[in-house]
Amino acid sequence: MSRLSDANVSIAKEIIGRYPRPKSALIPLLHLAQEQHGWVSNESMSHIAELVGVTPAEVYGTASFYEMFKFHPVGRYCIDVCTNISCQLLGAWELLEHAERRLGVRAGSTTDDGMFTLEDVECIAACTEAPAIEVNYRYRYRVTPDDFDALIDKLTAGRLGDEVPRFGTLARVRQRTTDRWSGAGTTAQAEVDAR
Repeated sequence: MSRLSDANVSIAKEIIGRYPRPKSALIPLLHLAQEQHGWVSNESMSHIAELVGVTPAEVYGTASFYEMFKFHPVGRYCIDVCTNISCQLLGAWELLEHAERRLGVRAGSTTDDGMFTLEDVECIAACTEAPAIEVNYRYRYRVTPDDFDALIDKLTAGRLGDEVPRFGTLARVRQRTTDRWSGAGTTAQAEVDAR
């Protein structure tokens, strides 16, 4: 897997410029790498380390703390089923078992066609709406097996393209600064991410 592209290096430098210490840009840079590849490769972590002046181990230490960063290729749609206590009490285990049967894979695996990766994850902070899942960072609440099946049908048919971006894309809008980070008063404008 390659390092950041030239276009993303330019974006990375702009992101780094927003912070008083380059290391503070690690999380947005990890998101940028994941947008490019769909996951965070060792090469991209080494490149990020070079850009901010830390070791690759420090980049990995930050990235591995968060469930949202993936260190291996994943499917077009990454489906995270929360199985923490609130979701468990309201049927998450049954939902996860149903999802495994429907997709024909065990949690932690990707379908043969590369379309879906199914994961069993810890709390996704939607306890009042349990059982909850995420699809490429987009939440679904109070999900039943029937809801799950309908979701898979829509994703397979490509009917949720406006709602669920490709995996790795956290936001559809990237904030751009027009001048270097200087604390209060920095001018910013939104640029729509055309990806």
